[in-house]
Amino acid sequence: MIQYSTFKIQYSTFDIQYSFLQSISPSVHQSISPSVIAISRTFRTFVVNELTNKLMGNYIGIRHEDKYEEERRAPLTPKHVERLVKHKKLDIVVETSTKRIFSDREYTEAGATISNNLDDCSVIFGVKEIPEQYFQPEKTYVFFSHVIKGQKYNMPMLQRMMELKCNLIEYEKIVDEQGKRLIFFGRYAGMAGMINTFWSLGLRLKDMGFQTELLKIKQAHHYNSLKEAKDVISNVGELIAENGIDPVFRPFVIGFTGYGNVSQGAQEICGLLPVKEISAEKLLSLHKRKHVPNNIAYKVVFKEEDLYENIHGNPFDLHEYLLNPQDFRSKFEQYLPYLTVLINCVYWDKRFPRLVTRDYLEKQFKKGRCKLTVIGDISCDVEGSVECTLYPTVISDPVFIYNPLLRTATSGHKGEGVVVMAVDILPAELPRDSSDGFADVLVNFVKPIADADFNEPFEDLDLPRAIKKGLILHKGELTPEYKYLEEFLSDI
Repeated sequence: MIQYSTFKIQYSTFDIQYSFLQSISPSVHQSISPSVIAISRTFRTFVVNELTNKLMGNYIGIRHEDKYEEERRAPLTPKHVERLVKHKKLDIVVETSTKRIFSDREYTEAGATISNNLDDCSVIFGVKEIPEQYFQPEKTYVFFSHVIKGQKYNMPMLQRMMELKCNLIEYEKIVDEQGKRLIFFGRYAGMAGMINTFWSLGLRLKDMGFQTELLKIKQAHHYNSLKEAKDVISNVGELIAENGIDPVFRPFVIGFTGYGNVSQGAQEICGLLPVKEISAEKLLSLHKRKHVPNNIAYKVVFKEEDLYENIHGNPFDLHEYLLNPQDFRSKFEQYLPYLTVLINCVYWDKRFPRLVTRDYLEKQFKKGRCKLTVIGDISCDVEGSVECTLYPTVISDPVFIYNPLLRTATSGHKGEGVVVMAVDILPAELPRDSSDGFADVLVNFVKPIADADFNEPFEDLDLPRAIKKGLILHKGELTPEYKYLEEFLSDI
């Protein structure tokens, strides 16, 4: 592998030669044929671009994930690496890892080089945030940076990248013309979150003295594949259809907030049980029915118009809500008394109303036993849309009991209160499947990113439009769409 230092020496040689032509006196300069000057300029540009592409640009790095011990995903899998090596003629360097779901040997067999570092790579792909000390000058990094909300804990990382004149491409902001995300793990977060919620519900009902078919379901990361998990849950669904649900829990209702990729993934798993979908309006009268089937669960998918209302009494308007969320309040509490399980999948930031507040839960628990048994907070915004999500949980300790009367959280599923499942790296519980699905889309953008000359002005960058929308930093500068982050950087 050719070292970056070699590139710098070659670049400097041609830079000196070109500078000489620029520095000679005007009289001598005029005596030199314009075509010679033009050829010199063209040759310099050609050499620099070729050196950049050959010595640096085509070395693509895949980093070892180190933010979480339990993070085993990869942005590109061996089969995608093989495709890039064989058909796109790219050189892929994979940082060695003993915990990654794909072994070093799998990547080697796919045509990649295994290395202890990615020093020779100009473009580096990762999954989660990267330590500040990892960054190197003028390189391009592609990962989930979690800075677009001005997250305080990641501002030092962003500042360091700016100091080193790095380029930052954020997966979350790679979107199409309609603003729809193109590269995401969301569906797998939903699926893993639903599996975990069913698992924790089985344990919680056992604590309450009820043996249910849900006890056959394990936490998501214990399955070797998504197919294996689905087969088990499908079998549980058949048993529920045959044996029914205990009358104590009927009607058994699962509510989903949101309807995007995350929610769709969760609903896909939920659909393996015998479920019937009803509207939010019908939920309010479901408990009044004298006869409900004893062998099905009810599913409700709540949309924005079900969750929020205008404080001035105007009809709900989604566009207005997104523009002026301060003019809206939550009306979700009217549905909460009728839910057995809540799966939270909505986007949230501080501008938006909360859906489940600590005040509401305290009021409900003071009345006695609450129907709401488990909250699967897949969105996992700490003290956010679900205010009782006091902290994100980890795969090895995925749930806690929130006690509404004490307003405290206790690890595990035993005790007084409601179970909260809030793992914030849920796709990592299905690492092989989620990496494969993610890379199926990302692989199409690797070559254009590798070939891009990031020394060009932002306006002239030859990048796919979707990728350019996700470019937060260019040569260490915030790009026009992300200038608002300067306000958050000023606080560090």
